[in-house]
Amino acid sequence: MTDQKERIVRELESLSRTMGVKVLYAVESGSRAWGFASPDSDYDVRFIYVREKEDYLRLDMPKDVIEWCLDDVLDINGWDLKKALFQFHRSNAVLFEWSNSPIIYKNTEEWKKIYETAKGYFSVKAASYQYYGVANSTWKQYLQEPEVSYKKYFYALRPLLACRYIQEKKCPPPVAFDQLMTLSLPEYLRESIEFLLDQKKKMREKETKKPIPVIHDFIAQELIWQKEHISAMKEEERPGWEMLNQAFLSIL
Repeated sequence: MTDQKERIVRELESLSRTMGVKVLYAVESGSRAWGFASPDSDYDVRFIYVREKEDYLRLDMPKDVIEWCLDDVLDINGWDLKKALFQFHRSNAVLFEWSNSPIIYKNTEEWKKIYETAKGYFSVKAASYQYYGVANSTWKQYLQEPEVSYKKYFYALRPLLACRYIQEKKCPPPVAFDQLMTLSLPEYLRESIEFLLDQKKKMREKETKKPIPVIHDFIAQELIWQKEHISAMKEEERPGWEMLNQAFLSIL
């Protein structure tokens, strides 16, 4: 176990004792989980926790998020199980990503059972729309300048490739970027993305460079296509609340 992972595990144990909660699941999210961290990338740790049963019966219900450690190296925060189950019901793409992270700091049998239930709530249209929204927001806010952050390129590229994966496979996309690259892509685009990936791993987080025309054009065109395609999708019929209610009660 690396020094940083040991520190993360200790922090999770400390917050569990201090806040009086049980951590069910904890993972790395962001660029380290995606596979294109910069030399100075921080650690984005996300976790799901459950409180004592009595806490869920209080009129003054505690906050449903915990922000534990925010410094230049560690960003640790988590969601209450009840909040997570509400978000699974909405097919929250971020939560499905956490559930499939390749870097796991803690896992439990309780969480494994919960996620098996949650898979039934995944929606191709809802997830596609959420990923499209991330890519479109990044495009408008960060990729219109004479020089751009290559990090932000991936904040548009990755969700757009995730849209393609979801629509093709009808399931949550892989977290690691290299697995998204197994999709069928034109060779000229693949080469440009691989060049971008190599550059990103060498650059500091806030460093900027001139745009890459091939990448720029792909993002612009894919955003237009995805918007039309997602709008035309039919809504899927998803389960009601019963299975999630049972999962919640089984943990308390």
